[in-house]
Amino acid sequence: MATAAPTVEPTHGPPPALPEIQIVPRGGLPFAAAAVVGLIVAIAGNWMWAIDFFHVVGGGAWTTLDLFLGFVLGPIIGRMSIPARIEFSARFMPKLVLLIPTLVTMTLASGFQLAHNLGFLDSSYPRHGWIVASFIVVGIMAVIAIGYLEPANIAVLFELKKPQPDGELIAKLMKRFLYTAGITGVMQVATLVIMTRIAT
Repeated sequence: MATAAPTVEPTHGPPPALPEIQIVPRGGLPFAAAAVVGLIVAIAGNWMWAIDFFHVVGGGAWTTLDLFLGFVLGPIIGRMSIPARIEFSARFMPKLVLLIPTLVTMTLASGFQLAHNLGFLDSSYPRHGWIVASFIVVGIMAVIAIGYLEPANIAVLFELKKPQPDGELIAKLMKRFLYTAGITGVMQVATLVIMTRIAT
């Protein structure tokens, strides 16, 4: 007479422990400070190569970050479960607290100084209208990055530091964050069009 196989009750362990949350990652502070100090020295010394370097590196990294967040990472996170989103946010979002303002500062400050030195700010410059258009687009992106993305990022991190984070709230904030990053990604494409138009 066959006996029924014993049923094994599924066990549910505790949720995975989140890494220690640092609102401002201390390990990244020296790198951000070095970038800002280098930018100030380059502008103060009016070193064209260094100013151009900061503008190209800052603008390229900012563009890449926005495009990656909006069009690559956004759809992936949208399909994750809430626990997976929480764990990902705990590891990824602190890095953006320093990265976003550093890249914005590098790009805007060096870009303005570069335009000033090359005479692009003069109304007599043949492509002055394109320069004004680039200032408008980049200014809007800077306001979104510093005034919306950064506060939303910090709000997620403060929620993650709570003993029992609200997964629904984190998911909602992340959705807004990535949706807005997608908008700035589209604007970054417009910036690339303007920049290549000026260059040619």
